[in-house]
Amino acid sequence: VQLQAYGGGLVQAGGYLRLSCAVSGRTFSRHSMGWFRQAPGKEREFVAAISWSGGSTYYADSMKGRFTISRDNAKNTVYLQMNSLKPEDTASYYCAASVALSTVVSGDYKYWGQGTLVTVSS
Repeated sequence: VQLQAYGGGLVQAGGYLRLSCAVSGRTFSRHSMGWFRQAPGKEREFVAAISWSGGSTYYADSMKGRFTISRDNAKNTVYLQMNSLKPEDTASYYCAASVALSTVVSGDYKYWGQGTLVTVSS
């Protein structure tokens, strides 16, 4: 399983971005997917997760109401729609895949993509 995240960039505070993560392999629909982020000098933190079918989603408290995770199993792609962006959202964002039905624990994710950088200017 290989993951390729893209869609990051520079955006002003209050703006939006949509991240995508394309996943290779035939087992995408049997993996839960997550987004994590890491800002310079900080530890990696959980952002959002979605179950195999997409029927269940989970968010970190600071992202609730602003971020939306979704997936298209036909396209082997998971998305992260980020609205009302704040300067503190600046980080590299990573997508990850887990064989668990759904999980918010980074240690449960076996496969990771490279990060895509999101920079939010004030």
